[in-house]
Amino acid sequence: MIDRVPVAVIGASGYVGAELVRLLVRHPNVHLRGLYAHRHAGHEVAKDFPQFAGVLQAKYEPFDAAAVAASCAVAFLALPHGESAKAARELHQRGVVVLDLSADLRLRSADVYKQWYAEHAAPELLPHAIYGLVERHRAALASARLVAVPGCYPTASILALAPLLDAKLIQPDGLIIDAKSGVSGAGREPQRSTHFSEIGEGVRAYKVAGHRHTPEIEQELERAAGTPVRLVFTPHLVPMARGILATCYALPTDPARPAQAYADELRRAYANEPFVAVVDHPPDTAHLRGSNRVQVAAWHDARTGRVIVCGAIDNLVKGAAGQAVQCLNVLRGWDETTGLDGAGIFP
Repeated sequence: MIDRVPVAVIGASGYVGAELVRLLVRHPNVHLRGLYAHRHAGHEVAKDFPQFAGVLQAKYEPFDAAAVAASCAVAFLALPHGESAKAARELHQRGVVVLDLSADLRLRSADVYKQWYAEHAAPELLPHAIYGLVERHRAALASARLVAVPGCYPTASILALAPLLDAKLIQPDGLIIDAKSGVSGAGREPQRSTHFSEIGEGVRAYKVAGHRHTPEIEQELERAAGTPVRLVFTPHLVPMARGILATCYALPTDPARPAQAYADELRRAYANEPFVAVVDHPPDTAHLRGSNRVQVAAWHDARTGRVIVCGAIDNLVKGAAGQAVQCLNVLRGWDETTGLDGAGIFP
């Protein structure tokens, strides 16, 4: 019988926070001890998120690092970029294992972070944060005390491209990522750009040539390629609640290589990965809704000489909360699928 580990969710009133609560409340090895949300402090969780009615009787509390450290061994941070680093510092100093779902700990360089976000609030933490893409950093995560949970676009893109860069099947130059996201990726705060009347009947690119996930994707693909990577990343907002689909384009290192080699390499790389399925059809985000699963697929377009690789996930699960729980399972030595098994919800 495993003693249940007391955990806290800080920033529990947003979509990612609620997804963490959904997963953690049924996790057999976890005791959900505290839910923290500054502006929603005192509100009943089930009134903000009615799906928890009859499941969870709790109120949000105002965040206090000392109180969290006194009652919890692990804290998940689902806070906005810029705010998270401060909370991470306070909790890390008190010995709490921190899994940060913002971008604050993902980039190794404070200078790069400043270029894409702002001045970093706790740059001393960056050398100690382990990038929490389990399929790429499982060994390092086993002893982690500070985890930078990857972004949703990077997760789909890196899992699609990295194995082919590892195997030198594609060139690190000329990479293009065309990605689509559901509107929950923009968070729960109301804004005109995600109002139903604005997004409901169209698809649009946004933050073209300047999306903040670009350096994160480049950083991790550079690890695979062993050389600097500069890529084109263009995200699009589509009228659905959940899902990420990244369609990636690359040049092969050997144009004469058999077309099947790319899918075969993905199958080899992910043969023992519990959450990654290599499929022979274009992945569909609808088949992954509510799950921590990933689908990847690869083709060679002989006419244009391009390799095309797709990666699909649920942005709130494998792209955020589920990935964080997967990291917790690894660093605690539990079965990696604990609390996360199951297929997507379809139709």
